[in-house]
Amino acid sequence: MRNLLVEISYDGSNYHGWQVQKNALTVQEVFQNAVEKVFCERIDIKGCSRTDSGVHANSYFVNFKTDKTIPADKVVMALNTYLPKDVAVLSCKEVFEDFHARYSVQSKEYVYKLYNGKIRNPFYNNYAFHYRYPINVDYLNEQAKAFIGTYDFSGFCSSNSDVEDTVRTVKNFEVSRDGDMVYFTVEADGFLYNMVRIMVGTLIFINEGKIKANELKEIIESKNRKRAGKTAPPQGLYLNRVNY
Repeated sequence: MRNLLVEISYDGSNYHGWQVQKNALTVQEVFQNAVEKVFCERIDIKGCSRTDSGVHANSYFVNFKTDKTIPADKVVMALNTYLPKDVAVLSCKEVFEDFHARYSVQSKEYVYKLYNGKIRNPFYNNYAFHYRYPINVDYLNEQAKAFIGTYDFSGFCSSNSDVEDTVRTVKNFEVSRDGDMVYFTVEADGFLYNMVRIMVGTLIFINEGKIKANELKEIIESKNRKRAGKTAPPQGLYLNRVNY
């Protein structure tokens, strides 16, 4: 039995996240449908993460097992034939039998895009959060370093989450600018539900003075969701890199 690891990229605008739902179209559903057409059977697939509705992925990994002998490079072309244009397979390779797209992950990197122009850009509607107020990028980059480390991030998790272990290790967090686009880049060993979007919303509160300078560490340690900022909109969020 072969274990195939497939890298995909997708525009999440038209989907209700990754995971299959009964009454909504998801990325997993359209990918699984393509796999079924290529391999002529309904195969159980494992995704590396649960992305929310409207969230995008520059790099997302899926693994599944099959006894079919289609060469890996042919799998790429075959799947892309059946996938919609907003989902693309980038690569495919065989991995060891016990490899799991989710549980074998060492770390993930997310990027949140914020368009900081005074006037909204209609071409960014589904791909960046428009925020027209001035942003002190150097200041936010300095404040964001408080996220780095191993903490109980329950204060940065949606109340809809049922995860029991809320301890995560953030390895890096950077805020940078390229013209009118501001990037919030964070790498961690794992993320809670809405964690990155709440982090970004909290940094926006810091930018606005609603949260004081150097208060972020105290907010993290309080584990109190009410002390953190609002949840930033989903369209600015991208799963950017997965490290195995």
